[in-house]
Amino acid sequence: MRTTRSTPRKSPLTVLLTALIMLLGLLALAPTAAQGAEPTTQATGIHISNGRLLEGNGNDFVMRGVNHAHTWYPNQTQSLRDVKALGANTVRVVLADGHRWTANTAADVAAVVAQCKANRLICVLEVHDTTGYGEDAAAGTLDQAADYWIGLKSVLAGQENYVVINIGNEPWGNTDPAGWTAPTIAAVQKLRAAGFEHTIMVDAPNWGQDWQGVMRANAQSVYNADTTGNLIFSIHMYSVFDTAAEITDYLNAFVAAELPILIGEFGGPADQWGDPDEDTMMATAEQLDLGYLAWSWSGNTDPILDLSIGFDPTQLSSWGQRIFNGANGIAQTSEEATIYAGTGTDTQAPTTPGTPAASATTATSTNLTWTASTDNVGVAGYDVVRVASGGTETTVAASTTSTVTVTGLTATTAYTFAVYARDAAGNRSSRSATVNVTTSQGGGTPGVSCSVAYRVVGEWQGGFQGDITLRNTGTTALTNWTLGFSFANGQTISNMWGGTPTQTGAAVSVVPASYTATIPAAGSVTVGFIGVKGATNAAPTAFTVNGTACTTS
Repeated sequence: MRTTRSTPRKSPLTVLLTALIMLLGLLALAPTAAQGAEPTTQATGIHISNGRLLEGNGNDFVMRGVNHAHTWYPNQTQSLRDVKALGANTVRVVLADGHRWTANTAADVAAVVAQCKANRLICVLEVHDTTGYGEDAAAGTLDQAADYWIGLKSVLAGQENYVVINIGNEPWGNTDPAGWTAPTIAAVQKLRAAGFEHTIMVDAPNWGQDWQGVMRANAQSVYNADTTGNLIFSIHMYSVFDTAAEITDYLNAFVAAELPILIGEFGGPADQWGDPDEDTMMATAEQLDLGYLAWSWSGNTDPILDLSIGFDPTQLSSWGQRIFNGANGIAQTSEEATIYAGTGTDTQAPTTPGTPAASATTATSTNLTWTASTDNVGVAGYDVVRVASGGTETTVAASTTSTVTVTGLTATTAYTFAVYARDAAGNRSSRSATVNVTTSQGGGTPGVSCSVAYRVVGEWQGGFQGDITLRNTGTTALTNWTLGFSFANGQTISNMWGGTPTQTGAAVSVVPASYTATIPAAGSVTVGFIGVKGATNAAPTAFTVNGTACTTS
């Protein structure tokens, strides 16, 4: 379950080695003569000084925020506004460089940065395709990630006050983690040679948890290799860190060596490998004035790690309540970056955008264009909302220009859309007039051949978790699929990942997410969900794809 959307845990066979390796790591981080050297290049924005993360004006900055899986949920742009409203000062944004997942374009990344700034957040941007390199055959390299960042230089240059570049997520697995050091140094130096002046963040090996102490032992040499001195280390704390001693020893070792560090990901819920000690993580980070970024806002393959249920800020999970409202939590300890000081004096909202016009409408998307708004300071971007019957709104897209393509729509379905404009101070315009759009008939692959496996993962009183694996048994790729089935005992779906459900009575129709939309011949995708049930929870007995019956297994 905890694979592409969260950090794999250590194998139980590694537990006995962890304590000894962490103890030896204390010695490896002893200060060296090179430690106090002044950088040869002065930072223009967020930077490092004496082991501390500072803003461009010299003020200390302690990150308090969350991770958000933007690359898999590109339409959930309201999430940045929601985490800000709950008190976060930073968001770590998951991006893809095209090696494993579809690359986020320069325009998309520019829009994310604009959204961070509009919501007064510091933006940590990370490439997720590197996760578990050396152990996961699908993972990309840090060098490939560095090339991706270089391709984005035009939209990142000048954003040094607002953006930190996390080169690659968990860029080494548990196989030969000593191989992490040289590629990390090379990637940092490649970005500096390309002219990047941002603070750079590097993740540890061992799926980010460094249980073999490689980052700890080599942190000084990696730091010294960055001629600007503007590099910060990121440790990911999951079940490897299940005792207070492991957590405090690791963080204090970096602080004593004046090497900057933060907890770039962490989880609290227990799993089969252990029970992370999130209380000590948060308390120690607060004591040492170190940043932390919780994993993750919503949409995990294992929903126990969702801070919010279904991207709804009014429905925080117990994990979300702990992070935002618990002891040493975000609401209690977060302070907004001072770069935004004074921007709140702008109280004038942008003018109302023009009525959007729809064009190039297909079965799953439509292009919307509207007359741009004006503002006394400047329009930062636009939020496109779907307006449902009764007037409820759901944000479906965001743009820094007056046009956007809304994707992920269902065939032969009527939609109503409208637009809001916003400025950098967070002021929002009144809503535009609406436009009605009806998508065309679905164009799914003809001649569908499929099989479906339905599974109940777990049950509790009143609810359950399930998943559905859809396999393409045909000889050509299956695209634009719609899965249909019916529950027998009044069950309802309350949250789904990997697809979007529509339920009318017992009948359920599921359309894919962007990353499950195409199923190659002989391939499969899995969607998971949380459901509500009564005393009986029988599995559906029949499934269709694009109207064609599938076999069950």
